[in-house]
Amino acid sequence: MNIEDILLGFVGNNAVWIVLAGFIITTILLGVRIVPQSEKHVVERFGRLRSVLGPGINLIVPFLDKVAHRISILERQLPNASQDAITADNVLVQVETSVFYRITEPERTVYRIRDVDAAIATTVAGIVRAEIGKMELDDVQANRSSLIHEIKIAVETAVDDWGIEVTRAELLDVNLDQATRDAMLQQLNAERARRAAVTEAEGARRAVELAADADLYAAEQAAKARRVQADAEAYATQVVAHAIKENGLEAAQYQVALKQVEALTSLGASQGSQTVVVPASAMDAFGEAFKMLRGRT
Repeated sequence: MNIEDILLGFVGNNAVWIVLAGFIITTILLGVRIVPQSEKHVVERFGRLRSVLGPGINLIVPFLDKVAHRISILERQLPNASQDAITADNVLVQVETSVFYRITEPERTVYRIRDVDAAIATTVAGIVRAEIGKMELDDVQANRSSLIHEIKIAVETAVDDWGIEVTRAELLDVNLDQATRDAMLQQLNAERARRAAVTEAEGARRAVELAADADLYAAEQAAKARRVQADAEAYATQVVAHAIKENGLEAAQYQVALKQVEALTSLGASQGSQTVVVPASAMDAFGEAFKMLRGRT
């Protein structure tokens, strides 16, 4: 055996080992699949669905199984879409919507629908038109949150067979044509004018009521004052009558004498008075009063 035969035998043996090592490495690379956290892989065997690989290290049968689809399970947002709709009271509105979704079952998505975004957008447009057609314009503006909820439920039901979960559905804006805007502006101005007139009328009515209440209160207070005065006069009269009843005529004469003395005293104490005119019976009155005072003491 010469050197050439030895070299050829060595190279031949090494080649076998190299091929065998390459085959083993290739088998390992084809049989081990590492799936990222944000993806799921759909595995096919001879063109048919075999399994769905989740995140992490997965094993498949080399040369028989292959990863046919790599599906992202991250939440996605459809481009904002605008579509026309007619309300129950025949008002044309333009609605702008936005939908967020994510794929939960890739095996349904890849085998049941080709263009996911276009399919969801078409479904949303139809559902929005149907839901707005059930409501009047004022209800669309006032109950936007409930309308969004109804749209989300309807979209979820429609796309359930595609392995898709609708996470959010937003009704971004509801636009009106210019004629409808002008009519609504006129209605708003008329409503404001009506409220202003009602407020002014209520203010005037309230002012009249307050003035009447004030007059009534003043009249009640005056009546109370007159009643108190009348009660005081009646009480004084009762006291005098009782004194006359108890003491006879002397008590009456005593009261008359005191009144005369008070009158003369006031006349003499007035400003600018230098001369006092005393009636002829004044001295008699003083005398009678002094007698009565001494008699009472």
